Amino acid sequence: MTLDLYIGESFAGAVCYAHILFIQHQNFYTMKTLSLFAAILFSICSITTATAQTSKTETIKVWGNCGMCKTTIEKSAKKAGAKTASWNEDSKELKVSYAADKTSSAKIQEAIAKSGYDTQDFTADNKAYDNLHGCCKYDRKGAEAKAAGSATTALYVCPMHADVTSAKPGKCSICGMDLKQKQ
Repeated sequence: MTLDLYIGESFAGAVCYAHILFIQHQNFYTMKTLSLFAAILFSICSITTATAQTSKTETIKVWGNCGMCKTTIEKSAKKAGAKTASWNEDSKELKVSYAADKTSSAKIQEAIAKSGYDTQDFTADNKAYDNLHGCCKYDRKGAEAKAAGSATTALYVCPMHADVTSAKPGKCSICGMDLKQKQ
């Protein structure tokens, strides 16, 4: 009987010891998983904070006329490093967001000017402007000041139909486009 009791106690002790080892082993993996999850979460938060601090959004005045202008202006801005670019045809404003450590407002405006469009800080060279499509020929940014100072009678012409002219601003009778002042 003492032998049975001794065997029974040692068996129960071995089972109890194995159960304790299993629980410790399970807690080890649970703690390892929790610490790995915490490290990943901390990394994601750090990266998000770092990128949010370098992103910049600006509104830039860009001269242009039509949907083709919009496409060219936005593509030029994105090629210069803008993440997003949206030009409004009515207000002549380009809203851009970009990473300040990768590009700048000046680089974006310079790229737009090289494609033929005047910006608030850069003027497109005449060769680039002359290469624009007829409907994209906008009134140059210095033209408003020159027009106000001139005393001669202005002549307005359709950019697509040179034979349609008028002494005052209006719409082309053929295509409906705004008449542009002849320089």
